[in-house]
Amino acid sequence: MLSYEEEVSGYDLKKWIDWGVDLYYWSPSHSQIYTELKKLESLDLVVSRVERDEGTRSRRLYKITPAGMEAVTEWTNDAPVDPPVLKHGVLLRVTFGHLSNPTRLKELLQEHVAYAEARHRKAVADAEGAEAEPAWAYSVLALRWAAKYHAAEREFALELIKEIDEADAVLQRAPRGGLGKPRTTPGSWREVERQITAKREAD
Repeated sequence: MLSYEEEVSGYDLKKWIDWGVDLYYWSPSHSQIYTELKKLESLDLVVSRVERDEGTRSRRLYKITPAGMEAVTEWTNDAPVDPPVLKHGVLLRVTFGHLSNPTRLKELLQEHVAYAEARHRKAVADAEGAEAEPAWAYSVLALRWAAKYHAAEREFALELIKEIDEADAVLQRAPRGGLGKPRTTPGSWREVERQITAKREAD
């Protein structure tokens, strides 16, 4: 937002991030935003001033400096891009499904379907709203991507719900451990790992 050369407060930045960027990257807390703004100011990448209204309230406004614009432009074009990291709490619960039951897993997935649908609708609405500002042309593309991502996430969850009962039927054939839960054949993971590694190297 600062790169659009608009003078904004930390609160404005938080609102802007939650309006769109949170759909595909991250939503920092207010304290994190203000900490970063202070750091940027100490590096002369932004400057700030205090704005006071007619009452007693005041707010600090930040604006990017030429050095800040140069730095963020260099970062955008030249800094290495970290690959996306999938950290999926719902899939982790499915992975530990042998400790749960089909009914509970389906409940979790239905909740995720509702969440993904809400995020999809938000991304669509935010993309349509961003179309009003020509300077946000690339932000519109990112938001459209986010809308498609969350729509796909919803469909994946619905598909997974249909597969739960089949997976549970397979699980029932697994031997039980001393604590009554399904267990693997001791050491089988090493053989599976060896086979997967060999296939990967062959490919």
